[in-house]
Amino acid sequence: MARTIDYGNLMHNAMRGLIQSVLTDVAMHGLPGNHHFFITFDTKHPDVLIADWLHARYPTEMTIVIQNWFENLTVTDTGFSITLNFGNNPEPMVVPFDALRTFVDPSVEFGLRFETQEDDDDDYESDDEDLDGEQEKPEKPHQDAEVVSLDKFRK
Repeated sequence: MARTIDYGNLMHNAMRGLIQSVLTDVAMHGLPGNHHFFITFDTKHPDVLIADWLHARYPTEMTIVIQNWFENLTVTDTGFSITLNFGNNPEPMVVPFDALRTFVDPSVEFGLRFETQEDDDDDYESDDEDLDGEQEKPEKPHQDAEVVSLDKFRK
């Protein structure tokens, strides 16, 4: 079999590296300005660690908000851990980068979406809930960019 370049995995690794850099900076210096993040992840991923009651409530995916109240943000090469407030109950969690589905910073209209082999063209309902004490619900990520096949431009 001929060797090929796996651009999809290379792109996902680069995007995860970008998120790792951003979260590392926030862990060291806090959130600058109006920046805040909506992070959706796959709760079925074997390395996700969340409270049993959260897993029961969000059996497939969960969106967290890193904004006003968070503690103990620690970033590693494989993911991050954080403590978030759920109705005045601090809950620690561990999220591997491989479990990420979306990363959005609405303050600057920046968003990344990780395609998985399970994803198909149809959007589906997610178990979104704002989890840092705010009452607003995250909007769908603003999508300015898309991956386009170069075949569209070949003559």
